[in-house]
Amino acid sequence: MAGADGDDSLYPIAVLIDELRNEDVQLRLNSIKKLSTIALALGVERTRTELLPFLTDTIYDEDEVLLALAEQLGNFTMLVGGPEYVHCLLPPLESLATVEETVVRDKAVESLRKISQEHSPVDLEVHFEPLVKRLASGDWFTSRTSACGLFSVCYPRVSSTVKAEIRQHFRTLCSDDTPMVRRAAASKLGEFAKVLELDYVKSDIISLFTALASDEQDSVRLLAVEACVSIASLLPQEDLETLVMPTLRQAAEDKSWRVRYMVADKFSELQKAVGPEITKNDLVPAFQNLLKDCEAEVRSAAAKKIKEFCENLPEDSRETIIMTHILSCVKELVSDTSQHVKSALASVIMGLSTILGKDNTVEHLLPLFLAQLKDECPEVRLNIISNLDCVNEVIGIRQLSQSLLPAIVELAEDAKWRVRLAIIEYMPLLAGQLGVEFFDEKLNTLCMAWLIDHVYAIREAATCNLMKLVEKFGAEWAQNTIVPKVLGMANDPNYLHRMTTLFCINSLSEACGQDITTKHMLPVVLKMSNDQVANVRFNVAKSLQKIGPVLDSKKYFETEALA
Repeated sequence: MAGADGDDSLYPIAVLIDELRNEDVQLRLNSIKKLSTIALALGVERTRTELLPFLTDTIYDEDEVLLALAEQLGNFTMLVGGPEYVHCLLPPLESLATVEETVVRDKAVESLRKISQEHSPVDLEVHFEPLVKRLASGDWFTSRTSACGLFSVCYPRVSSTVKAEIRQHFRTLCSDDTPMVRRAAASKLGEFAKVLELDYVKSDIISLFTALASDEQDSVRLLAVEACVSIASLLPQEDLETLVMPTLRQAAEDKSWRVRYMVADKFSELQKAVGPEITKNDLVPAFQNLLKDCEAEVRSAAAKKIKEFCENLPEDSRETIIMTHILSCVKELVSDTSQHVKSALASVIMGLSTILGKDNTVEHLLPLFLAQLKDECPEVRLNIISNLDCVNEVIGIRQLSQSLLPAIVELAEDAKWRVRLAIIEYMPLLAGQLGVEFFDEKLNTLCMAWLIDHVYAIREAATCNLMKLVEKFGAEWAQNTIVPKVLGMANDPNYLHRMTTLFCINSLSEACGQDITTKHMLPVVLKMSNDQVANVRFNVAKSLQKIGPVLDSKKYFETEALA
């Protein structure tokens, strides 16, 4: 009987192992995902001697199965007996790192990087480093691209002789005949530089950086720009001008817009890495050129960095640089031909007001804000309205209020419902900044109109908006301004509008409090319980449940009895 029990307990494991050989891809995938269960049942020795060789032999499967296997093996250390035996995981992962599918290779490299930390320094040299060498000198580009991601994890923990070999292999891959390999090397250049000794950064990495930044393929050159951030942050200030800046200047004026785009996208990071002096002398002119670039994508990427770039300028010369060099470019971008550029600028331009202060904002930035509030593109107007709090801190919003109103009304009535939805979400913020009087006079009607919009998402957002307004302006304001209009919709011939009344009551009851809910809202809800549309009557029951906790308990129980 005991023997039978033993067989029964191993039966599910046998099934899982059979599924690994099954013709059905889904069954194989399920089995791979339960690989740790199989390994746990087999024990560490059988996992090492039977399961891992079996897995290594079956690496000719569907990509999704191989991807799951590569991920699983990264968490297998304890299942093969701990760090002492972690090198047993290398053969299957090495095979996975050479397959054709990129996502599988990347996952195998990720797992190899993970388990490299669990190798002792001796095992790293005996088992891991030879694997890296084999991949780096493989016949197929797939293995050489995978090798690029492994140099930095083993370099710090090996002997100086092995370090020299690793540097040589990396140099070779940086000048590989295949662009995909050079691209992989360029993407890991910054990471590799961080683990190298400073002397080798200067002697080896800089020459590789210069070569990759001048590569014939723009996809390689743009990755060299990314590496530039890491390299510049490692070098002493006095070496930057001679070792990094010539290459960076060249990249900022590259013939390919993709490379210039990458420079614009990484500009704030580059600025921090090179320091204030080089920023003043070199990066300010380069940034001006990027803001005036002939390609809209580059101008857009640079425009997004304006606020961050200005914030990071040296404090003693910040205002002068902005007023003399940056502001003229910003003025041009306000009327750019591309709406993406104008939208990118509108998302950050308001932040300049806190940097430049009240007087400069009123004189120079306010006309630009007003121009953007009248822009034909809804995203531009939305981005300005969504960042109003920056200006409110500096000059107060009143100076913008006359131009704000037409922009808000246009957005509120935009044909695209997502634009209408976005402006509703900013309404509580606007209301708080403009004050209750301005709101009642100019915007109240708008908020009520949204309640009868033909799109449900707008009606739902408008209901939520009313609740936030009541929280901001108080129950008394709600009783005088909002509640009568909401309750008036209970008699609307359109049943959807009558439903909206119930949704509003659900949202407003808690914010308005017991008195208003009991005296004004409850009678309307009860009256609607006789509505001829079943869906309305059903929502009356839900409303009673929702407002029940807010009501006077005696009144609530009377209501429940009526219902």
